[in-house]
Amino acid sequence: MVRGLLVVNPRATTTSPRVTDVLIHAFADELDLEVCQTTHRGHAITLGEQARDAGLDVVVTLGGDGVVNEVINGLLRAGPGSDVPMLGTVPGGSGNVFARAIGLPADAVEATGQLLDAIREQRIRTIGLGRANDRWFATNAGLGVDAAVIAAMERQRATGRRATPGRYLATTVRTLVRDTDHAEPALLLTRPGSPDEHVFFAIVQNTSPWTYLGMWAVDPCPTASFDTGLDVFALRRFGLAATLQAAGRMLSHSTRGSSSVVVWHDQPEFTVTARRPVPLQIDGEGVGSSSHVHFEAVPAALRVLH
Repeated sequence: MVRGLLVVNPRATTTSPRVTDVLIHAFADELDLEVCQTTHRGHAITLGEQARDAGLDVVVTLGGDGVVNEVINGLLRAGPGSDVPMLGTVPGGSGNVFARAIGLPADAVEATGQLLDAIREQRIRTIGLGRANDRWFATNAGLGVDAAVIAAMERQRATGRRATPGRYLATTVRTLVRDTDHAEPALLLTRPGSPDEHVFFAIVQNTSPWTYLGMWAVDPCPTASFDTGLDVFALRRFGLAATLQAAGRMLSHSTRGSSSVVVWHDQPEFTVTARRPVPLQIDGEGVGSSSHVHFEAVPAALRVLH
């Protein structure tokens, strides 16, 4: 029988305890299953590492992109290898970018049914991942404005406010207008064989889309894929016209170029350096501030159920 671990984030925003109980029983009927609930930040990293050490076949997450990221970092703490368990994810967060990107339904029950079919049929996909210094990421990372928005949202959620699309939009506008230096770019993008780029913020995608505003996909780099290197979107200028143009591109999924925009596709590696520490986010979770991040694409790093 397939041996598996279900990692449950009890604070997942879109899954009730009753639904969680139903899903646990569904997986237990198919797997020799252990269930662990996360109790603190970083707990799922430890659980992922223990699952690999124990030789489990599959690890399934129930929660959002944050718990997916932690489990991946635990599974791959010693690097990719044939002994790494397969990963499945049941969407339970507010964005669920990873689950949607690999083709799972947004509904937790439907996604569970698809994952159980994938286990029975051995429907597995091997995907590439990104690394930001020593941290793995599945979908995206960013320095500057997007990370500052996520940090502000996390502060609001800590006070009991829900992460709604309207609150994300209001927080983004407030961060752009009030908390961003519009005069001088804080970041320097560098890669081998190309001129350096001075930019105000940088979004790094390992897949498409970047994120969701409700059901609407927001996608600065629509050609990003798990099967290629990393894509980068950054702004050289931060005036009203440049910002509106960038927003239109993200919402329309356009690939048109612009003198105010830097777009790099399928990059094996590059570095972002800041003249002062700026917020950094990885897979939609704030991870503090940084002034130097080396990004690297790692192909065929993880097997996932889909």
